Amino acid sequence: MTTSAQETALAHVNAARQNLSAWTKTIFDFGETAWREYQSAAWYVERLRAEGFSVEEGSGGMPTAFCAHWTSRAGGNASGPTIGMYAEYDGIPGNCQDAATARRPRAGLSEFAGGHTDPHSGLGMAGLGGLLATKAAMERHGIPGTLRFTGEPAEKVRGSKPIHAARGYYDGLAGMISFHPFYMLPLCNTARWDTHCGAAYSMIYRFVCDAPERWNAGGDGAPIPQSHSAVRAPGANDALMLMLMHSKALRDSMLPHQGGWSISDAVLTAGQATADNLPAALAEVQFMIRVPTLAMAEQVTAALDRIAASAAGLSGCRFERHWVCKSRPGLANHAMANLAWDALSTVGPPQWDASAKAIAREIQRNALGVDTEEPFIPECEALIAPWEAEKILRRDLPPSQTHSTSDDYTDMCWHAPTARFYVARPALRSPNGASPPAWAMNALGGIPETIDPMVVSAAKCISLIALRLLEDEGARSDAMDEFTRRTGGGVGGSEWLPPLCDYDPPIHFRWPEYVTTPRGRDWWIPTPPNQ
Repeated sequence: MTTSAQETALAHVNAARQNLSAWTKTIFDFGETAWREYQSAAWYVERLRAEGFSVEEGSGGMPTAFCAHWTSRAGGNASGPTIGMYAEYDGIPGNCQDAATARRPRAGLSEFAGGHTDPHSGLGMAGLGGLLATKAAMERHGIPGTLRFTGEPAEKVRGSKPIHAARGYYDGLAGMISFHPFYMLPLCNTARWDTHCGAAYSMIYRFVCDAPERWNAGGDGAPIPQSHSAVRAPGANDALMLMLMHSKALRDSMLPHQGGWSISDAVLTAGQATADNLPAALAEVQFMIRVPTLAMAEQVTAALDRIAASAAGLSGCRFERHWVCKSRPGLANHAMANLAWDALSTVGPPQWDASAKAIAREIQRNALGVDTEEPFIPECEALIAPWEAEKILRRDLPPSQTHSTSDDYTDMCWHAPTARFYVARPALRSPNGASPPAWAMNALGGIPETIDPMVVSAAKCISLIALRLLEDEGARSDAMDEFTRRTGGGVGGSEWLPPLCDYDPPIHFRWPEYVTTPRGRDWWIPTPPNQ
């Protein structure tokens, strides 16, 4: 049974559907990527202030992060509990898909620009919708308490949450509500139960060739040889190539062949704009390590450090390691998962109408060459209990593996009882067995008819969980008691993992971004003239 306050929240989300739809499309069209979400963050800050929230911009030293608060005036001096929610709004380079049924970039951009994949545009707006519905219910029904809403940039590199956690932004919460669009079965319209996401380390190795004249110390010692055929220092690009080749060659030897781990890389900087007979002075490569345990992350880091030292030594360079992320593995809380499941059971899975399905069938034809009467996979419109999803998830995992995949919501789990739940984003059926191309999934995340049902359903669930925590002291106590037990005494307890962040926000690197030049605003890779 829902309370009167919860009914008010559900009605508020229904009344806000048009706004939520337009706002989701706005963030989708910004298409900003990690650490460079200037327009997106500014939009949220302005909206939150207009809704009566006090907002700290640049929270945790991150220019595109924020932390907003609103406290109910109900109950006189009764402060009430504080509930946490959040928005993400970063996309991914190279995924610039328009909100259209055919493959094409957003107007005026190339396919190499940023775009939303998960989509965080809908994730953040569901969080905002749930937040505003909770606030409306608290005001109408006189419920004391405080709402805290953080803006979390750079999730795709696991960026902000370890920093926010280390700097106290998740402290003092009675509960944290974490929503994500469904992205892998069986976690569709359900909540995580025991197997939460694992650890993630990410770092940038910077190679610097700042004394190339020392390479040819036996020659004439001139920084610039008199002939282009003279020997030259190998430089930073060569160190980068050695690092990439040897890290890939030795990857299979870094960890046992079990446990569901992965290591990926991305080149951020490679030399200069033109080739010449001069050695490259600077090159940078980022690695992302996704592993079940912190010990595995440390083991891979040590191996990469050795490779970086060797690559630098072989090429006459020096190297630096800069942290992007150190994220802890997740912590289960069944009491919070049950609250999320209750909310999902009340709201039900998202439903797509005839117009949405017609759009999806058109995408099927353009992407797969064939359509189906029901274009979405059946799991999108069905609930699955957390413990049943857990059983399916565990089928492919060894008994000793306690965590699977990675996502940085896990850092929140160590500071407050946390619910991690999923609502279906639209996913296409594939009648001929071929996987739908990435552009099709990205488009479905930007077209209002196909993504709005997820945003509305998730916003309703968020508000129901928040109000349950605010109104039900027993539910709050159960969640906090379980948090205290699992951490061996709460924050600082015997089983508690402290924040790992011992670095400054990595905002000054060459992250892909939009740039403004005399030629206009464009992605950092210029758009070809014919686009």
